[in-house]
Amino acid sequence: MQATLAMPAASELVPLIPEMTLAGLGFLLLMLDLFLSDARRGITHVLSVLALLVVAAMLVMGVGAGSEPSVLGGMFVRDTMADVLKICTCGVSAIALLFLWPDLRERGLYRGEVSVLVLFAVLGMMLLISAGSLVMVYLGLEMLALSSYALVAIDRDSPLASEAAIKYFVLGALASGLLLYGMSLVYGATGSLDLATIRNAAMAMDNPILLLTGMVFMTAGVAFKFGAAPFHMWLPDVYHGAPTPITLFISSAPKLAAFAMVVRLFGFGTAPMAGQWQLLIAVLASLSLVIGNLVALVQTNLKRMLAYSTISHVGFLFLGFAGGGAEGYASAMFYAIAYAVMATAAFGAIVVMARRGFEADEIADYKGLNARDPWSAAMVLCVMASLAGVPPFLGFWSKLAVLRAAIDGGMLWLAIVGVVFAVIGAFYYLYVIKVMYFDEPAGEPLVARNDGVLRFTFAANALALLVLGLFWNPIMAWCQSAFA
Repeated sequence: MQATLAMPAASELVPLIPEMTLAGLGFLLLMLDLFLSDARRGITHVLSVLALLVVAAMLVMGVGAGSEPSVLGGMFVRDTMADVLKICTCGVSAIALLFLWPDLRERGLYRGEVSVLVLFAVLGMMLLISAGSLVMVYLGLEMLALSSYALVAIDRDSPLASEAAIKYFVLGALASGLLLYGMSLVYGATGSLDLATIRNAAMAMDNPILLLTGMVFMTAGVAFKFGAAPFHMWLPDVYHGAPTPITLFISSAPKLAAFAMVVRLFGFGTAPMAGQWQLLIAVLASLSLVIGNLVALVQTNLKRMLAYSTISHVGFLFLGFAGGGAEGYASAMFYAIAYAVMATAAFGAIVVMARRGFEADEIADYKGLNARDPWSAAMVLCVMASLAGVPPFLGFWSKLAVLRAAIDGGMLWLAIVGVVFAVIGAFYYLYVIKVMYFDEPAGEPLVARNDGVLRFTFAANALALLVLGLFWNPIMAWCQSAFA
């Protein structure tokens, strides 16, 4: 008897309205770009930003929500966590596009497909955030990864960017292979790709050796995607080699999707094995804190310093996962959102200061910035203080939340490691502030670009770290509601 493939009912597609809208707008912009001259390429960019804002508004208004929370045979999940993370993803990606356009246009690197690739990368993140099965996890992850590879390689004439793209592709493929192999072992152990079914099967297992083996491989794949030590070898070279606006994008919004992937795979799918995977996450957290902070101390290039600091921030984010429970996941989610905002501001500072022929990515370039451009120096100070965890900035409260989650989860030793390396890590952020305010100006004068939109976006992003730090409770409550 020949099997037939049934089309999903219209009601099953209702929760996917934001994703379908974004996909449709992405394809429309791809077609529109074919008919635009280089001089009018900004139209694609503006429409891409509007597309992300439209999708974010749909999510805020709850378009498509309220019906079945799980559709397509359980492959797609529309819950509170998914909506919160998707809104943040669209918002952060829109900010990234605002930074991206002026810089790439000035360098002659902007092409219409850049904005379209960002839209499809966001679509991949949204699918990953709502994944209810291993198939959807892999589909969303690869859509994000393939778009990111192309974005990193957008400067085809730069040997550094080409090398970064090749490293990213090769090591990303290796990470995908590890993740896929782990998923195949999980499928072999449970007989299902559905995360709910996997959870029920794990609870009934007496000898879960095959499932644990698959979980270890999945943990390695997830660590690669996050850039956690010791699977971090791709991250510094890719962040340094890619054009700075591209680095800004891949360092921020994808962290939100990676957070969701961990929650779906481990917090839900293999929750009965929490005792085993929480220990693995704790080890990855401690290694990331140690390696990320110690290597960042000796960097002279600001992009590489921020790359290694990303590894340390992944370690802090993992503190929440290691703590476990609803409060631990909420704290990790709060940290992921806070870091996404901080990362856009950190790399945005380099974008604002750079210009054609001058990358502004050496720490020495910022000597005496306060004497030349006090406003920009103050904005960079806000960014570095938040990354260092100085109160009352947003970074302080996010660090405090995950440290408390680790202690509440019985991981006191891990919280102590986190506190020690938070202090060590503050040194290289404060060093940048010292260079701006106390060193004599040297070399080519460093001032912000004369671009109103770019300067306003950076200032708003940097000041948001202070404002959100003063009013962080609603954000934390938002995250807690996702796991209530």
